[in-house]
Amino acid sequence: MSENAVIEIRNLTKIYRDFWGRPKVRAVNSLSLDVKPGEVFGLLGPNGSGKTTTIKMLLGLLFPSEGDIRILGKPATDVAKNEHIGYLPEESYLYRFLNAEETLDFYGRLFDMTSAERKQRTDELIKMVGLDKARRRQLKEYSKGMTRRIGLAQALINNPKLVLLDEPTSGLDPIGTREMKDLIIKLKEEGKTVVMCSHLLADVQDVCDRIAILYNGELKQLGMVDELLASQDKTQIVSSSLSDEAVDEIKAVIAKHNGTVQEVTNPTTSLEELFLQTVAESQARPGQRFVAESEKAANTTTVD
Repeated sequence: MSENAVIEIRNLTKIYRDFWGRPKVRAVNSLSLDVKPGEVFGLLGPNGSGKTTTIKMLLGLLFPSEGDIRILGKPATDVAKNEHIGYLPEESYLYRFLNAEETLDFYGRLFDMTSAERKQRTDELIKMVGLDKARRRQLKEYSKGMTRRIGLAQALINNPKLVLLDEPTSGLDPIGTREMKDLIIKLKEEGKTVVMCSHLLADVQDVCDRIAILYNGELKQLGMVDELLASQDKTQIVSSSLSDEAVDEIKAVIAKHNGTVQEVTNPTTSLEELFLQTVAESQARPGQRFVAESEKAANTTTVD
């Protein structure tokens, strides 16, 4: 296990079985990854790729068929760890006849918070998610976007170290989406670790430090967003303003025309293009999974 990792997953496998105990679906297959403290980690994949199953195993709602999970240094089956976890499901299951204050007060009681703590935390969270003017309206009157906001506030009521978000921008308009992404970045600035699942790849690209792409329950891509999106087979040079003649010449001539090379990098693709390419390659070569460079080097050394 990696030192200081908030989430450690090793060879995680989940097999759903039928009534007679026969294997029916292998939802997650030998998944291994770590989530580091203070990072925003994106878990991506098409429908049926194992994202939700993985989240449920992290929470202890499902038991793995094989493998090991540790969260905050404790096994996923240890219920005590949930005191330090906040969870926003894809569909928030809230009491429709309570208002925002009553909802957060109710969930605060589940964590044995004192009355003063609940009141202070409730006020802070309602203001943070932008529901100050609707704090006494019943949740049945809330729009989908407002429901997502109070759902996030509920997930944060216990001031968790780890926050799990499933489709956090679902149902939000562009302004609400931007505000939700700003909230996720704010959580990172507060030192919290965030794991988010989303089908909206642009949102993931905006806020995530690292991502993992799953397909048919297997890990296909893992790494820093900027590194994964860089086109390593191309090079781009960003320079100050040059004449049309200089633009057509090679780098050595740029200096001759009084240009200054400001940046030499790899051009990047979009997360959508990377995602679609990963899925297409996974369909073309089933069974091929992500292998870290350290593992490749170790295997090469062993063969030599």
